[in-house]
Amino acid sequence: MSRDRGPRRLGRLDRSALTAVSLTVLSLTASGCVVVHGEKEVLPATTRAEAAKALQQFTAAYNKADEAFDSSLDAAHVTGALGDIDAARLKAGRVVHPDGNPSHSPLKLTDAKFTVPKKAGWPRWFVADARGNKGGDLRWLLVFTRNDLDDPWQVAFLTLVAADDVPEFKKDADGWAEAVPANSTELAVPPADLSKDYATFLKSGGKGFADGTHTSLWRKQRAKESSKPGLVTQYIDEPLTRGDYAPLALRTTDGGALVFFTTRRYQKQTAAAGASIPTPSEGVQALTTGEIKQSLMMEFVSNEVALDPKQGSADGRVSILGRIEGMTSAQGS
Repeated sequence: MSRDRGPRRLGRLDRSALTAVSLTVLSLTASGCVVVHGEKEVLPATTRAEAAKALQQFTAAYNKADEAFDSSLDAAHVTGALGDIDAARLKAGRVVHPDGNPSHSPLKLTDAKFTVPKKAGWPRWFVADARGNKGGDLRWLLVFTRNDLDDPWQVAFLTLVAADDVPEFKKDADGWAEAVPANSTELAVPPADLSKDYATFLKSGGKGFADGTHTSLWRKQRAKESSKPGLVTQYIDEPLTRGDYAPLALRTTDGGALVFFTTRRYQKQTAAAGASIPTPSEGVQALTTGEIKQSLMMEFVSNEVALDPKQGSADGRVSILGRIEGMTSAQGS
């Protein structure tokens, strides 16, 4: 797997992936196995049976890692944004609870539906939409990817979305979905630009994104946090677009697309003279290096899922349906 770890800066503040593989053989055999025959052939990314097996393997590994607070137990099954978030969560948990997770409750995913795009080249990927025993009535959307026939399927994106918000996907006569190219100009925003545009929106606002929890309301929450007496909070958001963080998009029946993408943000708290930084939680302290005196710089990775409408549609604004984030590191000073 690859990691795009880009620059780590916050303006003047103190501190701040997918290998293309060329193969020669791709066809579906009668047994359901996938054999690869050339990057230019448009074929399903996998079989539905293999997709179901990949979901089962991910869930089993995720539960083992969560119970032991040991990221080595599911490292082969996660990558990209989820890989970063999961590894940091398990690292912090192990620092706080060296003997394992005292609150472990196994994740169970049922009523799984698989949307498999028909495409050429790598990465091959598909989406699993399942009901979880956590997260209330929200549906779990997991994007599995792999960059080589010999690689295991890994979850790069995980978001929770209301069932009514999951769109209908365009499919051919055999039930295979359509992947939308990252540079597509048929959408209001090309998938390749969504991470950058979202980061810009969070900083400056604008009209490109529909109002909601992860857009207008989040900007209001940030403004409120930034104005607390004795404590200055500053934010910077950065796009993550390369390697296993690259956006992936599925065509919807209305001509738009459901797009999965990644962003990173830095959040710095600085206490005024005579004041102090609020005591961080045990989990935050576990991921913090340096001594927290007057400031704390935290790094977060987020994965988002959005409805990107067809170019020229009546509203034309992108709707962020879900966002899951995790703190991956922190620096005290």
